Amino acid sequence: MTRSFLLHLIVSFLFIASLLSCSDDTPTEPPRLIFKLKFDPNQERLGNFGEPAVIPVGNAAQTPVFNSMGIHYIELAGNKDIPAYNGTLVHKTPVTTIGGSEAIDFDQALYAGNNEIFYSTELSNITPGDFDFLRLSLSYQNYSIKWESNNIDLDGTIASFIGANTYINSYKVRSKSVEVNANKAQGYWAFETDFVEIAVIEGQAPAGSTTVPNPIFDSSPIPFGSCLVTGAFDTPFTITGNEKEDIIITCSVSINNSFEWIDNENTGKYNPQDGDAVVNMGVRGLIPIVQ
Repeated sequence: MTRSFLLHLIVSFLFIASLLSCSDDTPTEPPRLIFKLKFDPNQERLGNFGEPAVIPVGNAAQTPVFNSMGIHYIELAGNKDIPAYNGTLVHKTPVTTIGGSEAIDFDQALYAGNNEIFYSTELSNITPGDFDFLRLSLSYQNYSIKWESNNIDLDGTIASFIGANTYINSYKVRSKSVEVNANKAQGYWAFETDFVEIAVIEGQAPAGSTTVPNPIFDSSPIPFGSCLVTGAFDTPFTITGNEKEDIIITCSVSINNSFEWIDNENTGKYNPQDGDAVVNMGVRGLIPIVQ
């Protein structure tokens, strides 16, 4: 073995050792539980008990284009007998009493658009277990709709509050802001359009008319006025506490004909100038998909 060959061998060994040392020193991020939203216009349209639902006679509905959704509470449930709000808590946004009774704080809820992440936490923060159901307390929706005035098809934007009770300082519908500084019950909404005669109007859907699908209602009902939507995993979802990689849960929300109104003129087109009254802005189903 020549001296030059030995020197080359030593240099090569030191170089490889240096690479291995750098690799070993590289910090690894702990695995996370990640929640994403997906708005599905073709997903089955469900009623409050998770049953297929048709549009009632005298009403009309349309599938909006969703801009964003607000989430107040995330919970995993091990079986259908666990009462609402008693499962494994993942996250809860702050509440406030500044408006009187306890209410969701609009400014501190979670918000996301289609295919966007709305919450993420290290898996070590979640109590291990087997889970059959995901529950999301939805608080807010913002979406674009079609409406009609004088036989002209127009565009508009709806901001709707579907949580049981929400304290709102102010909010923007599309480009215009609305001052509230008070609590608003489930079903409060505002509509904005470029049509000069309307600009922005506010309204209140009847109490209890917002659809909140819950396929395990018989064994685990939700409080009246709550928007705790329940979705079943295809197969039980397990967190062991020994995960090495991220777990992503895509929350597929049915928006299939989710904006519904009393159709006074029987046109099938929303027209607030003709007295069409908004009656339902609830989502139409939740399917959690684990990746």
